Amino acid sequence: MKEPDIITTDQLITEIIECAKRIRRQLGPGFLEKVYKNAMVVELRKLKLNFETEKLIQVLYDGIVVGEYRTDIIVEGKLILELKATQDLSIANEVQLVNYLTSTQIDDGLLINFGADKLQFKRKYRIYRKL
Repeated sequence: MKEPDIITTDQLITEIIECAKRIRRQLGPGFLEKVYKNAMVVELRKLKLNFETEKLIQVLYDGIVVGEYRTDIIVEGKLILELKATQDLSIANEVQLVNYLTSTQIDDGLLINFGADKLQFKRKYRIYRKL
């Protein structure tokens, strides 16, 4: 593993996807989101990555709080992880992650769903990027 301060976002995403695969292999589907989040925290600690869980994000308008969110996990201050344990990812899940990205000014997010038949991943960006 590279030093956390020089790891690229793409490298970080690759590492996290490998973590998610290990979690899914060991736990399988069927648990609540919190179980998978706790397992991801274990994996991130093993990799010695810096992260925050349940970080409060406030949206201000004219200096007044008009919205609040809590992110699942922010890794290295540059990637938001939004974990799910549902049958399938929805547009609402994607919109939720983009809201977090917009509110924090973090450019990249990764939506991970442990609850579907197969592990699902979806990368989202704060600013639209043509791939």
